[in-house]
Amino acid sequence: MLVIVVENVPPRLRGRLALWLLEVRAGVYVGVYSRRIREMIWNQVEKGLAEGNAVMVWTTNTESGFDFLTAGKNRRMPVEMDGLKLVSFLPCDSNDIHNPDECPEQVNN
Repeated sequence: MLVIVVENVPPRLRGRLALWLLEVRAGVYVGVYSRRIREMIWNQVEKGLAEGNAVMVWTTNTESGFDFLTAGKNRRMPVEMDGLKLVSFLPCDSNDIHNPDECPEQVNN
């Protein structure tokens, strides 16, 4: 299983993803592909990202059962700890709040 989630990307990238994957919600694409095709799709995502961001998650033979990659500007950053990939949150940037849910402490001040 392969899942790609994109935010704030150009329509041409969303259209390209729709050629290979099923868009189950706005910006959420799913499919089942080999490693080679998955890497080709991710290469297209990285090239067409512009100012947006993306995450790709796929099933694999790891302790957690999946692995993921991210691209673009996002507060969530992958961190490997004791062989597990976890997600770390970067501090809020008061000059760059696009989503109030991302930084509730900034919105309430």
